[in-house]
Amino acid sequence: MSKIVAGAAMRGARIVVDEAEKLFNQTIKEKGKDQEIEFPETAFYLPMAYALLGIEVKTVGDIEAVLKEAKSLLRDEPKDKLWLPYLGGALDSGIATLLAEEIIVAIRYLYGKEPQADCCGFFTDTILRTLGIQLVDGRMPGFAAILGAAPDNKTAVKIVREFQKRNILSFVGSNVNGRSIIDQLKEEKVEMGWDTYIVPYGRDTVTGVYPLNWAIRGALTFGGHKKGEALKCLTYCKERVFAFGLVLGELDDLKYATGAGAINMGFPIIADTDIPEIRPSGICTYEHLVKELDHKRIIQRCIEVRGVKVKISEVPIPVAYSAAFEGERIRREQTYVQFGGKFSKAFEFVKGVEADSIEDGKVEVIGPEIDDMKEGAAYPLAIYVETAGRKMEKDFEPILERQIHNFLNEAMGIFHMGQRNSCWIRISKDANKKGFKLKHFGVIIHARLHESFGKIIDKVHVKLYTKEDDVKRLMPEAEASYSSRDERMAGMTDESVDTFYSCTLCQSFAPNHVCIVKPERLGLCGAYSWLDAKACYELNPAGPNQPIKKGRAIDPERGEWEGVNKFIYDKSNKTLERFHGYSIMSNPETSCGCFECIIAILPEVNGFMVVNREYSGFTPAGMKFSTLAGSVGGGAQTPGFMGIGKLYVVSKKFIIADGGIKRLVWMPKELKAALGEKLKKRCAEEKLSLEKIADEENAVETDQLMEYLTKVGHPALKMPPLV
Repeated sequence: MSKIVAGAAMRGARIVVDEAEKLFNQTIKEKGKDQEIEFPETAFYLPMAYALLGIEVKTVGDIEAVLKEAKSLLRDEPKDKLWLPYLGGALDSGIATLLAEEIIVAIRYLYGKEPQADCCGFFTDTILRTLGIQLVDGRMPGFAAILGAAPDNKTAVKIVREFQKRNILSFVGSNVNGRSIIDQLKEEKVEMGWDTYIVPYGRDTVTGVYPLNWAIRGALTFGGHKKGEALKCLTYCKERVFAFGLVLGELDDLKYATGAGAINMGFPIIADTDIPEIRPSGICTYEHLVKELDHKRIIQRCIEVRGVKVKISEVPIPVAYSAAFEGERIRREQTYVQFGGKFSKAFEFVKGVEADSIEDGKVEVIGPEIDDMKEGAAYPLAIYVETAGRKMEKDFEPILERQIHNFLNEAMGIFHMGQRNSCWIRISKDANKKGFKLKHFGVIIHARLHESFGKIIDKVHVKLYTKEDDVKRLMPEAEASYSSRDERMAGMTDESVDTFYSCTLCQSFAPNHVCIVKPERLGLCGAYSWLDAKACYELNPAGPNQPIKKGRAIDPERGEWEGVNKFIYDKSNKTLERFHGYSIMSNPETSCGCFECIIAILPEVNGFMVVNREYSGFTPAGMKFSTLAGSVGGGAQTPGFMGIGKLYVVSKKFIIADGGIKRLVWMPKELKAALGEKLKKRCAEEKLSLEKIADEENAVETDQLMEYLTKVGHPALKMPPLV
């Protein structure tokens, strides 16, 4: 590392540590050392301090130990030549910087000064887990932490759009002489937020710690590493979290110091100014600090230096296309025309047919095109897709159909919600101006079905009907197929098949975790059913979804099979020997961190609670979802706690070895609503009144819960003891 860079990092570290100490002393004086302090919705306290030092900062007084460690890492500026590849002094200063920055923003939260205007601030554990499935399945290959401001607004927009096209998440913030890239994007009316992969974190460099402690929680959440395992956590970030820093504009000492902290995590820094470079590898996979003055080449330079594996879907349409646009919202005033929802009849349907009956790549618009539609109006629409292929099966139809939601949503300026005959689609005014037509729906569906399912599909023919008479005429055929599919899946049981499927997608983040997907238990992320896994195996025989022959039943009541045990032992790096598929109390299935819900034992009331990740309040377990999640993920078996997909709650195999749904004593009201009629039906089958399952309006503490359960006569209170 050059003397200039090292000196700047060391000076910057001293500045930020001094600021943290000043704030700490002021807070002790004003609020006392027993004042509680925390970031919102996290089980990891101050994540950097927790991961690197093993310190749980719960009160202001607890900060003192972290501050002491940060001060011990400070180094004087180098007076002599600093020989490569030795980076020690600057790297120590980088860690000191991250610890101090975390203290500063935590104290700001205490005083209500974070998050800053138009910024997200601290990223919650819920967000981390929600995006986890995109990180592990490759849809999001990495993320960029952007600091500063581009030379002009046009360049700022171009940079984030290029990252969006590559599905790379951009954290944007910091400033140059008081101007932030956040302001540049706002002025250009660029929509920012998690849904668009452009997340503003804060307008000063200190807040650059937010993306970094989001990354370190990946090691704790998905990697299963424990507090204080600094080297393991840092190595995990280097090897599995593909992040990098992009500094736009002049670098000051604080940016150098924060960059040194990022380099400790294996995250290289790329700058657009003429700075000294650090090219030898060692801490980072490739170079540590490089410059790229040409903004047309800077995106590719970032990708090369970090080694990000990017896959771009080339779809011939007049608007940008990327998973980064999947969560884009199109408001009424931005809408040119819409279909379905509460405004008109619409449905989407995929049907397998004989190959000779269709023409591959043919897209027909039968009825008015966009040019013939009135701005602001709603029209009927039937998206009728015929597919053919040597390996195409009827069971694959709903899987292909469900992809239409993702496929269309990834076009910039297109909004899609729902599925089947409950879909709602909007085309924006901007997309219309760029030449987007209805026929492009067909172009997208054709291209993406071939790209994603080419091993089972040979031909795709798309018909788009926009006349109400046609939509009404075709709707009964689609609805009959929907019902038939539901009955076919509903009739499948674990006993009716001799093969389960694995899902090891999450092993890129949780190396020892294995999901066992069964007909009566979907994957814990909620994204993969047994049929989905079966289809994915057909598509990619060497992929993460592998068939598992059940073999001899060792314990049918608890759900243990010889073949499953052998598979999980081999695929969990020989760390797990047994799974009980129907029990949470003995050898439960493992979790990574992407689970939709957590089921947890409540021994005081002899039952279980289920909490979904969207619920941010306290539970009768005395913890919020984020705290509970800290003891469930990482691929470890934790009896009494387990991550699950929402729909597993209404399965007949739901923890059946432990008493099934009659053991369910508490769940959030919103989860009850989400499961709706399925939950009511399942409760009725077991003669359990839904009202007997408490929610947050009835109780959030065990004493309250016991009182409520006793009042309504919940059956769990009379069942055999769980412990």
